[in-house]
Amino acid sequence: MTRQPKTITEETTEIMTFINGTMPHVEAANFNESTSAVHSTSIIFNYKPKFCVGDTLILQMEMFNYLGKRKTYGGDFLRARIFSPNLGAAASGRIEDFNNGSYNVYFTLFWEGPVQISILLMHPSEGIAALWKNRNIGYRYIKYTGTFLNDSREVHTECGFELNSQKEICEYADKKYGDIFYCIKLPGVPCEAFISLRSGNAGSYLTNVGKSLFTRSNIAVEICKTVGGLDVFKCSKTFMNVTSKCKTGTSPPFPGGYFLKNQWFPLHCNLSSFQPLNNIQTCLAGKMIYLMGDSTLRQWIEFFPKLLKDLKFYNIHGIGWHKTFMAYDFKNNIYIQWKKHGHPFVTQSFFNMKDHSYTPNEIDRLAGGSNTIIVISLGQHFRCFPLPLFIKRLLNVRRAIESLFLRSPDTKVIIKSENTREINTDVERFSDFHGYIQYLIVQNLFSGLNVGVIDAWDMTVAFGSYNVHPPEEVIRNQINLFLSYIC
Repeated sequence: MTRQPKTITEETTEIMTFINGTMPHVEAANFNESTSAVHSTSIIFNYKPKFCVGDTLILQMEMFNYLGKRKTYGGDFLRARIFSPNLGAAASGRIEDFNNGSYNVYFTLFWEGPVQISILLMHPSEGIAALWKNRNIGYRYIKYTGTFLNDSREVHTECGFELNSQKEICEYADKKYGDIFYCIKLPGVPCEAFISLRSGNAGSYLTNVGKSLFTRSNIAVEICKTVGGLDVFKCSKTFMNVTSKCKTGTSPPFPGGYFLKNQWFPLHCNLSSFQPLNNIQTCLAGKMIYLMGDSTLRQWIEFFPKLLKDLKFYNIHGIGWHKTFMAYDFKNNIYIQWKKHGHPFVTQSFFNMKDHSYTPNEIDRLAGGSNTIIVISLGQHFRCFPLPLFIKRLLNVRRAIESLFLRSPDTKVIIKSENTREINTDVERFSDFHGYIQYLIVQNLFSGLNVGVIDAWDMTVAFGSYNVHPPEEVIRNQINLFLSYIC
C-alpha cells in the first residue's frame, strides 16, 4: 500500500514538536536563579603540554547561577570561537549540551600560532525558555500599516497575518502555497488598491523578571576560563588535505570551515589552490543570477560591481532600498537581480506592494537551465513571528525547488543561511537565538537536495560579526564560496 506524502501542516507540526522537546521549559522566580557567566567555569578537558595543528581542543564548562548554585539543567545559549587577530584567523566551536548544567566545547585547531579562546553566554536557559514561549504566542509583536489609493489620495489601515477586528477584511491569499495576509478594508476603497506596507514594533510579552534577563549587561558575557589562549604548533602529521571540488548536493559539517588571512577555507571542498573570485568574469559569463531574500543577500548585488567592472545598475523605480535591483554586464552577458522575499518583511519605511511575490512563486516563474543560478536567503524578517510561519515557507520553497529540478535539473540553486546580528537591538523579537533555531531548520529541510550551501551563520560566528549586515570581508568570502559551486 502506497503511503500518502505528508502535508505541509503535518510536516510543520512534526518539526515544531521535535524542537519543543529540545527547549528548556523553566521559569526563574527571580533573576538570581538564572545562569551566571561570571560564576560559571571553563577548563581544558584534554590538556596536554603541546597542541598541534589538526588536534581537537575540548573545553568543559560547569554552569552556576547568581547564588553560586550549580545548574542542574541545560538549555543555555552559548557561542564559542577561537581566533588569532594577527593572522586573520578564526573558527567556530561545536557545543555539546549534557542537559545537566555541563557542556563540552570542541575546537579543531586549524592554524599554527597563538590562539585565543572565547565562550560567551548569550542568554541563560531561563531566558531561552521565555523567548521560545513568547515567540509562539501569536503575531502581535509586529503591527503592519497598509497604504491604499483612494482615487488620488493615500489612506491607511491595519494589516497583518491575524487581525482582531469585526470589520470587513481584505484577504490576500496565495492559493497554490497557502500563504495569507490580511488588511482591514476601508469603506469605499477596493482591496486591489493596496500599494505599500510598513511595520512597527508592538509591545512585549516578557515579565519583569524576564526583562531583567535581557538587559545589555547580561547578554554575550564571557564565561570564566582557566586558560584564555594557547600556542599551536605545526607538527609532522599532515592535516586537512581536501582535494574535491565544491559541488552542490553536499552538506558542510559544523564548523564548516575557518578563516586564515581573512580568507574562508571550507572543510567539505577545496578552495586552497585557487580563488574563484580571480575567475569571476569567465565563471559568470552568460549567466542569469537571481538573488531572492533579505538585505543580507542584497549586499551581494551591491558588492558585485567591485568584482565586475562592466556591471551597471538599471533604475527600474520602486520605493527605497526595498525595490528590486537589476544589473547587467553586456560585455560578458551577465544578468543579476535581487528581489526581496514576500511577507513578512519588517521595516519602518513603506515598501511597494505592487510587485509583491513570495519566493516559491518567484522560483516557479523561472524556466531554469544550465545558465540560471538562484540564491535564496530567508530568516532575519521571520524572527519576530511564530516559528510555523517560517517552517511553512521553507517547505514551500523546497517544494518549488523540487519542481524546478524536475523541469530543469541543471539549474544551480544555492541556499545562504542567515547570519548573526547586533546584540543591542530588540532581543525579544530579533535575538540570535531565534536565528539559530531557524538556521538549524534550514540545514535540515534542504539536506538531500542538489543545492549548494553558504553557511553564513558559521562564517559570522567565527568572524565575530555583530552586525545584521556583515563586513565586506565576510561578503567577499561568501561570494567566493558561491562562485566555487559555479566555476
